[in-house]
Amino acid sequence: MLIVAHRGAHEPETPGVRENTVAAFAAAARLGAPGVELDVRRTGDGVLVVHHDPEVPGVGPIADVARSVLPNWLPTLDAVLTLCTGFDLVDVELKNSPFEPGFDAGPALAVAVGAAVAASPVAHRAVVTSFHLPTLDAVKAASPGLATGWLTIPGYDTAEAVRQVREHGHSAVAPPDPAITADLVAAARSQGVQMIVWTVDRPDRIEQLASWGVDACVTNWPGLAVSLAG
Repeated sequence: MLIVAHRGAHEPETPGVRENTVAAFAAAARLGAPGVELDVRRTGDGVLVVHHDPEVPGVGPIADVARSVLPNWLPTLDAVLTLCTGFDLVDVELKNSPFEPGFDAGPALAVAVGAAVAASPVAHRAVVTSFHLPTLDAVKAASPGLATGWLTIPGYDTAEAVRQVREHGHSAVAPPDPAITADLVAAARSQGVQMIVWTVDRPDRIEQLASWGVDACVTNWPGLAVSLAG
């Protein structure tokens, strides 16, 4: 099972390091995590940047401002992808929600993210994920060579998600930890669908998921998880 550092390695496991920063991804590499997860958004002037929340405190919605007014610690997607060449898996979560600023109902954002990942040094080790299935479909249509995975919300039927992932031509399903059972993992594997589970911080659960054959486990404690899964 691949251990994936959720937004890199950051506080509290890595004191003084902010999530989704160059320092966080470098720290994940030092801890021996074979994978990282990051979040991508688009600024008002069209730059793809790495940040989880739709807004930056004191600045406002990322979708409404230029890259030049964002803080220096907030990196561009290109910079992070270049840094991540040593990882076995780079999970690029495309943030595009109808309930947040900057939602793009058309394919432009999906096309831009797909193109950036496909042109990066980690293209063959990346998976583009999203909670918004139409956005994920648009990534796959624009960049068919990329691996893609559907993130599902708590309470969604994971067996149904596996079926839809296959139907839409994606390679992975990414459900929340409470949804996962041994039977669901076995069913996904039997259908050739990879399972990326988020976000798992309990040591006993990490070990259990590894024993079930989960493909990748996203965690806020990558150093600890590496020691357990190894």
